[in-house]
Amino acid sequence: MIFAYVPTVQGLEKIQVETGTAIPPTSVWIDLLRPNRDEQLAAERLMGAEIPTRGEMGSIEASARFYEEPGALVMTTLFPIAAQTPDPEVSSVTFVISSKRLVTVRYGEPTSLSQFSHKATSTRDIAHTGPGVFVALLEIVVDRCADVMEEASANVDQMSLRVFESGISARKSALYQQAIKEQGRIGLQVSKMHDVCTGLSRMSLFLDVHSEKVSLQDKQRKLLKSFGRDVHSIKEHGDALDSRLSFLLDATIGLVNLEQNQTAKTYSVLGLIFLPPTLVASIYGMNFQSMPELSWQHGFEYALAMMGGLVLLTYLVLRLRRLL
Repeated sequence: MIFAYVPTVQGLEKIQVETGTAIPPTSVWIDLLRPNRDEQLAAERLMGAEIPTRGEMGSIEASARFYEEPGALVMTTLFPIAAQTPDPEVSSVTFVISSKRLVTVRYGEPTSLSQFSHKATSTRDIAHTGPGVFVALLEIVVDRCADVMEEASANVDQMSLRVFESGISARKSALYQQAIKEQGRIGLQVSKMHDVCTGLSRMSLFLDVHSEKVSLQDKQRKLLKSFGRDVHSIKEHGDALDSRLSFLLDATIGLVNLEQNQTAKTYSVLGLIFLPPTLVASIYGMNFQSMPELSWQHGFEYALAMMGGLVLLTYLVLRLRRLL
């Protein structure tokens, strides 16, 4: 599927190009969504540069993700698709940028691209060049990453209040398990966004180094460096959140272990209190004929009193030693 964005007086007009139809030569942004081979070739003819396939987009080598083509730069990085869902998704997006136009190749639907598409068709502030469109798109992506990190930080704060104020009880296993899962979900979200920011940082640096090839203006270079600083700050925020999550997870498990230890201690003390009377009962439960208290009229009361006295004595000793 091809979406072409053509300059107009009001801004950029979005046109869906059918397969087999020529892409408008005045297009400044060509968005390829799950393109087939014919659609990819049509974009390559207009750009004069080869566009990587889906398999090539999945390569992890830096040389395969960022390289030069005749008259264009090819850059592939990760974009958040649904970063606020229980299982945050990311998808690779390829940018083929020249001085005239920008081509994006994607097989997912990142929220940031949808937001930029709406902005591009409703404002006239975007320069009608490849670098102009790219820089405006990058601004939306950086803002999106910052929003996701801020939401993750707010979730960590709420979880901290639940753990340290309300408390996590081992007897409420459902709440305990939910707390662990929630911390894991936030950690996964932060980890995915950290990968996205790393890719954006590398892409910004690559474009800055090869700025002359795509005729990047001084203003656009300044914005690009500003975005690079923003991405670096977001990555540092993510590192701090990772540390907070590790501490929170350790604290959650520690509080639960402490509660379990207190429960085990209670049972141990109860067993210790009733150990002496159990010994007395065991002695008088032996089947010997010549035990002096067996024929005594008050032998039963005597044994009960001895066992009760031993319970009280053990309790007092434990209290004095502050074991209770």
